Amino acid sequence: MTITALDFERCYRAVSTRDSRFDGQFFTAVRTTGIYCRPSCPAITPKRTNVSFLPTAAAAQHAGYRACRRCLPDAAPGSPLWNTRADLAARAMRLIGDGVIERGGVPALAATLGYSQRQLTRVLTTELGAGPLALARAHRAHTARLLIQTTAMPMSDIAFAAGFASIRQFNDTVREVFAVSPTTMRTEAQRARKDTPIAPAVNGALTLRLPYREPLDRAWLEWFLSSHVAQGVEQWEDHAYTRNLRTPHGHATARLGFQRDHVRAELALHDMRDLAPTVARLRHLLDLDADPVGIDEVLGVLSRRNAVQPLDGEQLPDAGTTPATGEPPQPTGTQRPLFSPGIRVPGCLDGPELLLRTMIGQQISVSAAATHTARLVDALGEEVDGPLPRLFPTPAIIAERGAEVLTGPARRVHSIVAAAGAIASGELQLHQGRTAADLRRDLLALDGIGPWTADYVAMRLLADPDILLGTDLVVREGAALLGVDLTDTERWAPWRSYLSMHMWKAALAGRAPRKNGHKRAGAS
Repeated sequence: MTITALDFERCYRAVSTRDSRFDGQFFTAVRTTGIYCRPSCPAITPKRTNVSFLPTAAAAQHAGYRACRRCLPDAAPGSPLWNTRADLAARAMRLIGDGVIERGGVPALAATLGYSQRQLTRVLTTELGAGPLALARAHRAHTARLLIQTTAMPMSDIAFAAGFASIRQFNDTVREVFAVSPTTMRTEAQRARKDTPIAPAVNGALTLRLPYREPLDRAWLEWFLSSHVAQGVEQWEDHAYTRNLRTPHGHATARLGFQRDHVRAELALHDMRDLAPTVARLRHLLDLDADPVGIDEVLGVLSRRNAVQPLDGEQLPDAGTTPATGEPPQPTGTQRPLFSPGIRVPGCLDGPELLLRTMIGQQISVSAAATHTARLVDALGEEVDGPLPRLFPTPAIIAERGAEVLTGPARRVHSIVAAAGAIASGELQLHQGRTAADLRRDLLALDGIGPWTADYVAMRLLADPDILLGTDLVVREGAALLGVDLTDTERWAPWRSYLSMHMWKAALAGRAPRKNGHKRAGAS
């Protein structure tokens, strides 16, 4: 998609109806005011002759427009295009969101993607209306606004944390993008809170709202997070998920709780420069930038009018009973369990951890995999301060000492240790800038990794929406329960990853209650 490829009529219709589903998917630039907005902005709809539509906030800023202070367009959920598209521009946007330019500049971004700086800049400018530096600048501006409005950090510290090279650059960017000074922005934010003092960011601690597009299948995400918890590095308590994660400049602890229209994220950062990449990784973990309505329409979620819903509770496996009898629901006649609106495909916080934990869990139950992972964390994980004691072990330490801790078939242990060595040496690259085909090729080249593991890792690491886990036993069980033909793959494109999650959930909900009893496929 180029910047001229946006459908004007469709975009204008979304703006006219203030359709929040399109927030983050494009931005409305109004020539007469010099302001850009999200589609759902409550302001009076501008005349057709006065508007243009741009794919990114950076493109609007690059064209000289200021962010609307009423709808805060930079605070919209991210565009689902960066997941559905696998081209260079989309992969670059994922890495920019992870802060690659702040850490290594445009050369680091180009090298990671395997392109020259000149070619990368040309493609991004053509496709997105702004080059890599402008896109990174918009990202820094968004981070700065978050810190200005939600913390009492000194402005000099905010400038450093957001990735600006100087206080002057920070002040100039905030004024240019938001049309107010940083101090005025903070004063307005505090006034909007009815003079409630903004809490200081003590030891890197702050609380943020992570927006998402509704609907959201909260029960599915809560089950997924809670059932895969590895003690020591993760915790599930009071319907909140807490975990430690490595960050570019150290580590962080995040506590996530689902609210009516957002996810509440309580963060404790070792280094405030890691705020933006941490938020990007949390959004990726929960798939918060998905377009659930568009996905549901393709999968037919909204058309099953006469179906029954087998889930009745927050915990998924325990919810596979009917409220009246406590027995598993029995589909009758043409009735069958309803696809759940708003299901998400969980992503990951760390590529190497995802692969190694997936390999540990091959051919054993989820609960057993969590136990093995917790043992590995306890033995080899780095100790940190905070509510949870450790970080997941690095690939280097697993390659060196994993064989001493891991148990199970000798071949699987050898394969896990070898994969960790490949990651530690740089032979295997696991990041969001890779294509699914290249990643899958490299994974399959390793001993002990079969097609299921390669597909599962690609699906979660790259947020690839179109991977069908057709060989997974639980997915097949769900398909049989729902009467879904998994061989008719084109019927479900381009959302086959979401179909896999629907099948997975349906199978678990349809079983007699036995918590975390299913096994993973994936042995090669």
